[in-house]
Amino acid sequence: MNTKQILSYLADLSENNNREWYHAHKTEFKEANAQFEALVQELILNIGRYDSSILHNEAKNLTFKLVRDTRFSHDKSPYNPAFRAHIGPEGKLPVPVGYYLMIKPGNQSFLGGGLFADMFKDATARIRDYIATNGQEWEEILKAPDFRKYFTVGGTALKNVPAGYDKEHPQAEYLKFKSWYLEYPIPDKLLLDGGEFLAEAVRLFQIMKPFNDFLNRALSGFQMPSR
Repeated sequence: MNTKQILSYLADLSENNNREWYHAHKTEFKEANAQFEALVQELILNIGRYDSSILHNEAKNLTFKLVRDTRFSHDKSPYNPAFRAHIGPEGKLPVPVGYYLMIKPGNQSFLGGGLFADMFKDATARIRDYIATNGQEWEEILKAPDFRKYFTVGGTALKNVPAGYDKEHPQAEYLKFKSWYLEYPIPDKLLLDGGEFLAEAVRLFQIMKPFNDFLNRALSGFQMPSR
């Protein structure tokens, strides 16, 4: 598993973030992208040993484009020098939640899980309700030794517990959240050994799985808004 080519290309793109350079180095992009898709396909097969819900996916359908939407951003650089993929039961859709990977040089890579998007009010409400009524199970997942060793729940949150929920609830802090996600940073040096990185990612995603499963039970029946 060759990941060096991925890091090398992205580092070069980061230093030459313009359309001229990008189009002049399409061959390098295709080679690095092929390596990334091969890595994602290996992740699918290995994660599939403990989570069969993602086995039907093809890597090429799970990746995100490098092109940035700069319309509302002060940063007008046209590309995001990162390879990203979401391995979920419904592909790269954010719901159901799955396993997220971003490779970005400069020690900015990470493994992720959970619900990153906070614009789906119905999804937020479903998860809050589920935490409120299944607080003990939520607590057990977050307090599992391996989980606590590697992960802390992140997400955008309100200042106060929203109306309709018990302010004294044991999980009141998590009822404030609008999204619930995990991020585990990956240093460049680990990515340089593709085999070692793959094994570590598969191991960490397995520790993450109960968290994802809880959220997906909460999100059962959720419909992605139509565009």
